Amino acid sequence: MGTKVEIVSYDASWPLEFEKIRQDLQLLLPGKSLDIEHIGSTAVVGLSAKPCIDVDIILGDLTEMDFCRAALEDAGYEPRGSRYGDGVWAFLRRGALPHQRLYVCPPDSLTHTRRVLFRDRLRENSDLALQYQRLKLQLVQRYEYDGDAYTRAKTDFINTIIDAAVRDL
Repeated sequence: MGTKVEIVSYDASWPLEFEKIRQDLQLLLPGKSLDIEHIGSTAVVGLSAKPCIDVDIILGDLTEMDFCRAALEDAGYEPRGSRYGDGVWAFLRRGALPHQRLYVCPPDSLTHTRRVLFRDRLRENSDLALQYQRLKLQLVQRYEYDGDAYTRAKTDFINTIIDAAVRDL
């Protein structure tokens, strides 16, 4: 049996947790990133989410990738591989909640751009955020111990929102 997928009510401490993570990353990766952004459901006020802070680290230069990957591993982040086909590397830190999932993104990462578009749409439209929350709560019942299936089942909804955001640019 896989790890249980858990969705919890919004926690007002999540933005503060992100800020702490951001500051720690700036010390760990001095001058390596253009930006460090809070992404995912914990970045949307009021939205229920898995208790995991998702963070994109956007590199200023692709030549910094190896340094950043090594520094994150040395700091105790578990490497999760390159999962998106565009050079984004994932890392996870479990332990006390909320967990941390970091993504080291090359400059001009399409994965990062899409995540920001989705996050911003949810932040701007509470009805859309509520639809997404309902979908997640339904899916967690269906895929309680299958995180990969849970994530795949959200894909059409997410892509629809992103596609609309791209058309509006």
